Amino acid sequence: MVLEGYYGASNDDQAVQTIRRALDVGMTMIDSADAYGNGHNEALVGRAIKNRRNEAFLATKFGIVFDEGETGTDLPTGWGFSLKINGKPEYVRKALDGSLRRMGVDVIDLWYAHYADPDTPIEQTVGAMADAVRAGKVRYLGLSNITARQVRQAHAVHPITRHRSNPGHPPPGTSPGERQGIGNQADQRDIAENQ
Repeated sequence: MVLEGYYGASNDDQAVQTIRRALDVGMTMIDSADAYGNGHNEALVGRAIKNRRNEAFLATKFGIVFDEGETGTDLPTGWGFSLKINGKPEYVRKALDGSLRRMGVDVIDLWYAHYADPDTPIEQTVGAMADAVRAGKVRYLGLSNITARQVRQAHAVHPITRHRSNPGHPPPGTSPGERQGIGNQADQRDIAENQ
């Protein structure tokens, strides 16, 4: 959920109240990303769930580099622009600590890699994510905007609880055959209900 920036002007207080109202009526999953508003979206989520953390299943994503001082791999999106992606283990750890700090929480329920870094094997990225699970900072791992092959490779390192993909915007470089495989693999890897 993007509370600011991408879709025009917004009001921080209204954004926080929107999340709180969602919690009031029984909506429990809050899904954000560190790239939304260069971390500001996560800060708004943190304000909204302050003193209500036990009511929310908190998901967020990392890997799109928004800090101009950080390195990353340019990933053409096919949408007229490229994204800078970093899945190196040291960046993964840094991104996690930043998300925890911005949201003011000790643990993230579901943590996604937003995109696979073309220059870093997915096994290395997921290995660093798995370290966060073992450290108690993350409960479940997810992957976003990846291929079926990458899901299989990642799952061999650590169980992948959730895969998310936008069918209208398959991962860059995905062949038509892989697009079908992504859906089938996601069905097989919907582990949250099977663990």
